[in-house]
Amino acid sequence: MMDSPDKIYDYPGICASVMEVDPKIRFVGVINDRGRLVAGGMRENVEPLESERDDEMMFMELALRVKMRREFDAQFGEVRFALALREKVLAISTHLNEDILYVVAESDADYGALPKKILAIVDA
Repeated sequence: MMDSPDKIYDYPGICASVMEVDPKIRFVGVINDRGRLVAGGMRENVEPLESERDDEMMFMELALRVKMRREFDAQFGEVRFALALREKVLAISTHLNEDILYVVAESDADYGALPKKILAIVDA
């Protein structure tokens, strides 16, 4: 389902809903196309694995990666979500208009079910 460019999202509400999906979720945030966090954040009482400066770099890199993926939308269709399983975390990103919903969970979270639950909230 393509996002309608004029669809209005409740970013804080979406972040809160996604955070409730699974206790293994560490972080839920909305990143704009310039790599800035515009809503959301870490789960309470969860220690970040990286510094704030690292967050800024990671968000800018994510925004660039998402822009580059869009180059192939005409050929393959829109990317519904992207998933990276790292040793310490599971990272999932999906579109919200021109912005990005970025979710980081513990590496042992259910990477089969979690993206589908996130998309159900985003597509609602």
